[in-house]
Amino acid sequence: MVYVALENMLDKSDYSVFKLVILASKRALEIAEGQPKLVETDSSIKPSTTALFEIAANKICYKVPKS
Repeated sequence: MVYVALENMLDKSDYSVFKLVILASKRALEIAEGQPKLVETDSSIKPSTTALFEIAANKICYKVPKS
């Protein structure tokens, strides 16, 4: 099983676990629907874990929407 330390990724989501989970889940859905992966991973790794790897590698980030 692959372990991804969430504490190290909180700064990429404005220190919000909620925003980190939403960001990872949206990216995991994109990967599951066929979008290309932005990091090299084994084919047996689930899309949710791949999304966390992408966030950790600064390939995906959270942006504050303008209102």
